[in-house]
Amino acid sequence: MNFPVASDVRLAGDHKRTRFILDLDKNIQFRAFALADPYRVVVDLPQVTFQLASGSGTSGRGLIKAFRYGLVMPGGSRIVFDLAAPARIEKSYVLDAANGQPPRLILELEAVDRTTFVQSLAAESRPDLRPAVGTTEAITATAAVATSEAVADATGTAKATESPDIRPVVVIDPGHGGVDNGTQAGGESEKKLVLGFALALRDRVEKAGKYRVVMTRTDDTFVPLGDRVRLARNQSAALFVSIHADALPRREGNAQGATIYTLSDKASDAEAERLAELENKADAIGGVNLTEEPTDVADILIDLAQRETRTFSNRFARLLKNEMKTTVRMHKHPLKSAGFKVLKAPDVPSVLIELGYVSNKSDLQHLVSDNWRSKTVGSVAQAIDTFFAKRMVSARSAN
Repeated sequence: MNFPVASDVRLAGDHKRTRFILDLDKNIQFRAFALADPYRVVVDLPQVTFQLASGSGTSGRGLIKAFRYGLVMPGGSRIVFDLAAPARIEKSYVLDAANGQPPRLILELEAVDRTTFVQSLAAESRPDLRPAVGTTEAITATAAVATSEAVADATGTAKATESPDIRPVVVIDPGHGGVDNGTQAGGESEKKLVLGFALALRDRVEKAGKYRVVMTRTDDTFVPLGDRVRLARNQSAALFVSIHADALPRREGNAQGATIYTLSDKASDAEAERLAELENKADAIGGVNLTEEPTDVADILIDLAQRETRTFSNRFARLLKNEMKTTVRMHKHPLKSAGFKVLKAPDVPSVLIELGYVSNKSDLQHLVSDNWRSKTVGSVAQAIDTFFAKRMVSARSAN
């Protein structure tokens, strides 16, 4: 029988986040789960022919001390990871072959405290919240403080820590600000219009209680594009939504309607390219250095992250279009792509919404209307809900 072949394996990351990458010759279904005492993660696969380099798995990196693999039954293989500390499975998926690269099984681990680790386990695998044998930390959960834990270090000193907020982080980014007014027409400035919309969206999304919302700005402050991207990455954002309002010079006609942009190395049309160049140049107003920062992340890992991220960005853009078209006039080509710097976080699904054209009289009337803003905010919030609901279903089916 022609079983799937695993040809190469890599580890990346540190003691906070670690990624496991397995090259395959075809897509497979798998299940990943964690076990306690000792801390382990198990990946069950269909029968796989492992053609990995000699010694693969004997040494680890970051959260993975070592791993072993092999056939556990006819038709079934398994990979077992020995963890250096408690960790949760943040993501697990198979990436389709693309751009000459093979299919890849990706497992991403994130460090957590013991309480969070145990609570993430299946009920039948959940031990008592007691110190694990051989660990250097002693962790005690008390019924009196359900959301806190006492962590004893090697000297016996106790420290109280609150349970982490594990809700998805949504970053809302009102464009421009401070010395950068954005586009202006009819006595209105883009920076003011989009801030009002973004604050209303924040309030609507926070009200549901399902997400933690982070704003790139909440007042008339200039924030460089690179800082907006770094904020999203530092917050481990699950979604980045940038809010703008476009304008066309008189000589270029009178376009109208909302447009949703995702990142592309090449703009989807001349108008998208013009807008991206205009927005990217906004940093020059603040006098910051626009030189791309070097990265020590391997090219292959960046490529992996970007491919997955663009898939999710495009998925959210389509959901957003379907929700917004019921309440908002959309541009005749509502989905576009361009090289916006603010969308370039390699590991954060990101979209940029142009709410309309301040250069169009009808669009501007909508942009300053409280009723229009309320309806449009509702449609964006609904798209966010649908996006995360679908991601959770996908994650459960993958696991």
